[in-house]
Amino acid sequence: MAVSDRPNRAALLVVACLGQFMVLLDNTIVGAALPDMRQRLHTDLTGLQWIVNAYVLLVAMLLLSGGVFADRFGRKRVFLAGVAVFTAASVLCALAPSIGWLIAGRVLQGIGAAALSPASLALVVAACPVPRERVRMIGLWAGISGIGLAAGPVAGGVLADAFGWPAIFLINLPIGVVLLLAGLRVLGESRNPGAPAIDIPGTVLSVLWVGALTYGLIEGASRGWTSPVILGGFSAAAVLLAVFIAVEGRRSAPMLPPRLFRQRLFTVSNTAMVVVGFGLMGSSFFFSQFFVYVQGSSILRAGLQTLPTSLAMVVVSPYAGRLAARYGFRIVVTVGLALAGLGLLALGSVHADTGYGNVWWRLAVVGVGFALTMSPLTGAAIAAVGPQEGGLASGISSTTRQIGAVLGVALLGVVVSAQQSGGGSVATGLNSAFAVAGAVTLATAVFTGLWLERSDPA
Repeated sequence: MAVSDRPNRAALLVVACLGQFMVLLDNTIVGAALPDMRQRLHTDLTGLQWIVNAYVLLVAMLLLSGGVFADRFGRKRVFLAGVAVFTAASVLCALAPSIGWLIAGRVLQGIGAAALSPASLALVVAACPVPRERVRMIGLWAGISGIGLAAGPVAGGVLADAFGWPAIFLINLPIGVVLLLAGLRVLGESRNPGAPAIDIPGTVLSVLWVGALTYGLIEGASRGWTSPVILGGFSAAAVLLAVFIAVEGRRSAPMLPPRLFRQRLFTVSNTAMVVVGFGLMGSSFFFSQFFVYVQGSSILRAGLQTLPTSLAMVVVSPYAGRLAARYGFRIVVTVGLALAGLGLLALGSVHADTGYGNVWWRLAVVGVGFALTMSPLTGAAIAAVGPQEGGLASGISSTTRQIGAVLGVALLGVVVSAQQSGGGSVATGLNSAFAVAGAVTLATAVFTGLWLERSDPA
């Protein structure tokens, strides 16, 4: 690895953290503004699902390629390019005259985030050749940038309530400008000449098959599950998945090497990570909507009411790795999934008259549970392949979580739509969605308890 110059590490860390902060802020700030989007854009649940999934889908499918791009073409260059695309796309979202333009902006945001996020971490790693210092810097990077998760619901509620939903995207403009100006000054360029070639066929096929599946799941409720276009979407997804597996199996440097999945620890940890994305993102998609449409909260109040989940994650996440190091992956992940599942099941029993004092702790339990799972599951994936492929394993772990998020928003939306089309209320539909997410998460806790190998972090 060649490093052209060695920038001030404190300044580099600030820039890298601010970039990742902007990405993580976008993950939670949009959820708080969904009720306002629904009203002002005159859209329905399907439209809201596309607003979220257009972004998450692109991040999920381009994340691995973004890391390879950063290694091959320069981490500073890719980081700044990602910032520029993300910032410009945020402005497009804010100025969108219709939901179609907003979804297009969200696609561009996803492309920018898929370049920005892995390059942000790669810059930190490249600046710290000493392993002990590198671990400390990565911990700071994760902790500081993770504040974006907690800030999102509050910022989204305040901005949407005061200025309308476009303001949640305009907030990225000053952050992006500061990042570009500061990044040009303090970041040093680095690259890895030995990085693998970019898997263009695998990347394209992955976007297409997950996109076709997502289309079928989201549009099926409104178009009819037996309509030709929906059946065609599911058929295309199945064919594209088969082609993707065949192509990846023949490439010398595939984006998802099939050989890694022959190891049980790697396969089980990534399967569980799909469920983490499914349960966390799928349920949090409905948190603000529950408070607004079922309990009659304002958008600002709803944003504040959803805060226990993200706050719990920010507080607990730094300790998850330490607990896994002490007790092993299996017990920490299984306990975390069990807590998250029980919290979601508990949310499935709340109703319009349930006081907030009997709701907030359920949200907090969900946050604590999922916080206990993510770092150990990534650690398990890395332990399964060894340190030489740690970056690839970490990237795949993030990708599987994002795929789970796409499926969670789509499938739990199907649950809500099915309840409402059968004559159920909004509250009934949301309760069913929380209950399904909880049941799937609890089942996965049993799965990891039985199959996640009793391995300790390296």
